[in-house]
Amino acid sequence: MTTQPTPDPRGAVETVFRMESPRIVAAVARIVRDVGLAEELAQDALVAALEQWPREGVPDNPGAWLMTTARHRAVDLVRRRENYARKLAELGRDLSEAVLPEEPSGPGDIDDDLLRLVFTTCHPVLSTEARTALTLRLLGGLTTAEIARAFLVPEPTVAQRIVRAKRTLARKNVAFEVPYGPDREARLDSVLDVIYLIFNEGYAATAGDDWLRPSLCEDALRLARVLSALMPKEPEVHGLTSLLEFQTSRAAARTGLDGEPVLLKDQDRRRWNRMLIARGIKALSRAEVTAAGAPPGRYTLQAAIAACHAHAYRYEETDWKSIATLYALLAARAPSPVVELNRAVAVSMAEGPAPALRIVDTLTDEPALRDYHLLPSVRGDLLYRLGRAEEARAEFERAAALTRNARERELLLRRAREV
Repeated sequence: MTTQPTPDPRGAVETVFRMESPRIVAAVARIVRDVGLAEELAQDALVAALEQWPREGVPDNPGAWLMTTARHRAVDLVRRRENYARKLAELGRDLSEAVLPEEPSGPGDIDDDLLRLVFTTCHPVLSTEARTALTLRLLGGLTTAEIARAFLVPEPTVAQRIVRAKRTLARKNVAFEVPYGPDREARLDSVLDVIYLIFNEGYAATAGDDWLRPSLCEDALRLARVLSALMPKEPEVHGLTSLLEFQTSRAAARTGLDGEPVLLKDQDRRRWNRMLIARGIKALSRAEVTAAGAPPGRYTLQAAIAACHAHAYRYEETDWKSIATLYALLAARAPSPVVELNRAVAVSMAEGPAPALRIVDTLTDEPALRDYHLLPSVRGDLLYRLGRAEEARAEFERAAALTRNARERELLLRRAREV
């Protein structure tokens, strides 16, 4: 394999591994049937790259190099297992077939290792918190610190959840598969939550130098589309897919030439992807039809909110009253401090900053929002609109100190200076 020079091989290794680790872990897990072991083998490939690439150069296809190295190590491990020969004889396959088994064909089968990984890590033997943390770690390639930020919980708590989850899956000998029938339905809510959190991490990264992580958004949207095809009668699957289509449609307009964040009101809506918006409208219609008159779920409600933004060709045309009403429904359907904060933003646009500030002030003592940078950010904006400049500046500075994303920090500090 040919190589190319690079001024920072170690940086290249870390960047490529962060992008490719979910696919590597998923592919290796299909071989060894153990997600914890698969992650260890992926880390072994990373160590090998850190040793070789600075000396020999970065391969032309670094992702393929990491994948091949991890898979070879997985095959070697399988060969060394004492019961491998017996299992191979029982299966009647040669080594290559045992490593990459043929999957049964049928309308319910999905030849997608990433989706298998999601359903495996969302197994009911794990708590909801553990399922989501483990899947974000393995599928999203996030650090425990980033997951803790997404969960608004301490980092040691997330680390313990991940370790215990991997041990539980191994101890219970959970199969690496997409389940069928009732088992699939039982895991669906958790799977949707995981996909949504993965997308959110890509849509507004909690840490790092970039505000967007497009690869995470792409993986989440692809998985949502696959689920929509697999479960055409599940309204919330279509609701989530619709939401992600709408959100992704704005991606090109959400950053400037230098990667800096561009707020919704400042975005050039001509850059919004109208094809994705059309897909979002279609998926939302499917969600409403399949619901058959039942109250809309939380993802369908969020998709309806996103649709209101998509239908406005100019920021000034946004139907904020409808958005505020939809957020009130969402708060009743799935109450949370974050939903209430978003409702306050909509109320501020529909009714003015004063009633919105009253909502926000009820959230200041919420433990889950104690270190959530968007709370002081929203409060700063409301205070600024009310003419309370000094208080607004302090809130923007506090928000900047709380965020771990460099791009977002720059934006918040700039707003503090402008106030």
